Amino acid sequence: MHAEIVEGLQLEGEKAALHNEVQAIVSELQNFIQSVSILGEVTPRTLDYISGIGERLSCRLVAAALRHAGCRAEAVEATRFVVTDDNFGNAFPFMIHTAERAKAVLGPLLESGVVPIVTGFIGATEDGFTTTLGRGGSDYSASIVGSVLDAREIIIWTDVDGVMTANPRVVEEARTLPQISYLEAAELSYFGAKVLHPKTIGRAVERRIPVYIRNSFNADAPGTLIGPESAPDEGPVRAITSISKLALLTVQGKGMIGLPGVAARVFSTVAHESVNVLMISQSSSEYNISLVIEERFGRKASVALTRTFENEIAHGLIEGIDVHNGVSIVAVIGSGMRGKPDVAGRVFTLLGAENIEVLAIAQGSSELNLSFVIPSEAEDRAVRNIHNEFNLGRLSVVGSR
Repeated sequence: MHAEIVEGLQLEGEKAALHNEVQAIVSELQNFIQSVSILGEVTPRTLDYISGIGERLSCRLVAAALRHAGCRAEAVEATRFVVTDDNFGNAFPFMIHTAERAKAVLGPLLESGVVPIVTGFIGATEDGFTTTLGRGGSDYSASIVGSVLDAREIIIWTDVDGVMTANPRVVEEARTLPQISYLEAAELSYFGAKVLHPKTIGRAVERRIPVYIRNSFNADAPGTLIGPESAPDEGPVRAITSISKLALLTVQGKGMIGLPGVAARVFSTVAHESVNVLMISQSSSEYNISLVIEERFGRKASVALTRTFENEIAHGLIEGIDVHNGVSIVAVIGSGMRGKPDVAGRVFTLLGAENIEVLAIAQGSSELNLSFVIPSEAEDRAVRNIHNEFNLGRLSVVGSR
């Protein structure tokens, strides 16, 4: 398929060279796959190498297409300058080393008027082994490059018009938000809005670089501006998002009351099992601690915690580890919620009127996010009703680019 694209580019003078580059990468891939077949297993390091092949091929094709269109462009593999740890599958970039190498690799190209077409999603360890940056890795790559080069702006081209007030597949009246803050964007991305990875925002915040979310299939749409401040006069709630296929895991018992170190043991246990905790809720009496995790890790975490607190369970200090599957987190997000006590009242009054059971509640001191756990069968209904309650479908013309 890549060879067909090369043929279709009508690149006189460089078609043979591009064909050779594509074939060389494909040959590398074939050798790796043969090794996988012989060994009968795929290591995380090998999987990262294979996963990065598509980026390496496509960046060369895009650069060639731009040259054909009259733009001076050159393909650059991010493995040359994005330096990461060896956590294959979800690598962490070392920004000081990355900045030094990025300026050395990309600086001369930019100074000479050449547009670098950089692979997203991948980097490399100090030893040169290819790594991937995890879900949303290409957006993350863009913010890494933008931040180390002190870019004026970062534009994420995606397949939607911008960040929306809710999932349009759930809420028909959902609209594109013209402007939101870095913090609002991070909360939305963390709690299920898949248009942007929260790590992307982190890199931009450090340099206070504006980030635009634009639609490559609808280039005339203004998109969403993400910056230091939210749009003015937009009301207390900006958006509703949710995550499903979760489990509510609860550790409870009278022996936990006033006993120091219980929470630390709970969190260290699930961390040791590489289970990500999405939300935490604890009663003021310290009688129980509830964690929300992915449903697929429910049994694994329960077994590990039962083993950790085996002695306390045997003596009745802890009653047991309860796992409630089939739950969802719904998050109500907006910087305008600060100092507005009526928001929580309106949300929970609405849920009560809809006969939706609330299993756990969490709100940070920033008052930017009100999150609660409900049965998954009520998730869409809750999102639609809260969206309607705060009139989030109203039209807005604030902050277009």
